Amino acid sequence: MARYTGPREKIERRLGEKLYLKGERSYSQKSAMTKKPYPPGMHGQKGSRKASEFAQQLKSKQKVKNTYRLLEKQFKNYIKKSINSKKEPYEFIIKKLENRLDNVVFRMGFGQSRDQARQLVGHGHILVNGKKVTIPSFEVKIGDNLKIREGSLKSQFFTTFMPIWLKKYDPPAWIMLDKEKMTAKIKGLPTIQESGINVGDLQAIIEFYSR
Repeated sequence: MARYTGPREKIERRLGEKLYLKGERSYSQKSAMTKKPYPPGMHGQKGSRKASEFAQQLKSKQKVKNTYRLLEKQFKNYIKKSINSKKEPYEFIIKKLENRLDNVVFRMGFGQSRDQARQLVGHGHILVNGKKVTIPSFEVKIGDNLKIREGSLKSQFFTTFMPIWLKKYDPPAWIMLDKEKMTAKIKGLPTIQESGINVGDLQAIIEFYSR
């Protein structure tokens, strides 16, 4: 299961905005983007030249790709399929990104970051329709039921840590979450608005891969 393991907050500083890659830390004053809101390697804020169209498209690609913690090959595959699909490309991309099992576990509030959610999936803690699924890219569908594997419920992560932040968390409308039982059901499709992804970024990404 290949994944990027480098400094996550440096990615945010390089792109110039928070992607909330560090879970709770990203919302605190400890966040690198809060303390140093300028690219790594620069000593303080400086004026920058206007980015070229290609640079802007590249930035959009890096922003969305890193938000969902994907490698280039995975991300490019989703975009190329959207370009060749007869379906509306923006909705196609959002569905492919948001319906990944690792992202769904994150949206359920079971992980404070997508990296943490991916670990939960990879370590076999998540059941989909009663079956253990360890593939982060597994595509979850409407009507699917998700829960934590019974043997995992005894661990401190699920008995102590997760319930604390789950109390304060509200999932998107397409996920029906039972906080007490720690189960969820997929009841609809995610929208672009719910994903938090900018339509302009999606258009720039499609243009980037259409070159």
